[in-house]
Amino acid sequence: MDMRVLVGRNFARLRREKGLTQEQVAARSGFSQQYVSDLERGKRNPTIVSLYELAQVLGVSHLDLVRFEKDDDASSS
Repeated sequence: MDMRVLVGRNFARLRREKGLTQEQVAARSGFSQQYVSDLERGKRNPTIVSLYELAQVLGVSHLDLVRFEKDDDASSS
């Protein structure tokens, strides 16, 4: 699986679990709402610093954003 897609899926899932909108994440992180949207769609290639900062907003570990879940489709790599 493409890491951008994996990060995007994980980020979107965690954001929803925390009950946050893209706009709320953008306001808390300093990233634009467009950046957050692009990230969730696998269109961004975030730096490790960006991942860390976004994970802080969600209250999760940056490792949670790159973790492969069993439900992820491994065949699309």
